[in-house]
Amino acid sequence: MAEIKTVGMACDHAGYEMKEHVKALLESRGYTCKDFGTYSTESVDYPDFAHPLALAVEAGECYPGIAICGSGNGINMTLNKHQGIRSALCWTDELASLARAHNDANVLVMPGRFIPMEMAEKIVDAFLSTEFEGGRHCRRVDKIPV
Repeated sequence: MAEIKTVGMACDHAGYEMKEHVKALLESRGYTCKDFGTYSTESVDYPDFAHPLALAVEAGECYPGIAICGSGNGINMTLNKHQGIRSALCWTDELASLARAHNDANVLVMPGRFIPMEMAEKIVDAFLSTEFEGGRHCRRVDKIPV
């Protein structure tokens, strides 16, 4: 995996509590986090937070990104509209490892309403500790942008 600079984070209201938990965990481990919001459980629109995170990852201001919404689907769809983003919706640590190893995912998305905090921690650990395998996977990843 490319060197972790600053972990970018974004969520909507349904992902707020998990984002705060993960951010505190990462900061306790010495990571720097850039929080693109939201900053409460008040209802908001996930694209308002996904787009700034995606732009920052594309610009190299942070790497990787972590995003959370209720199901994970909406924020994941929004992130993947950006050509330089390979966002992966993961609900197990094995999926997170495969997203990094085979797809060179640069944003992790989790479904805040469907996984417990303990699983979120395992998923984040797997995502941050897995390297892209390269090789045959490079050819496939290179074909993703439109």
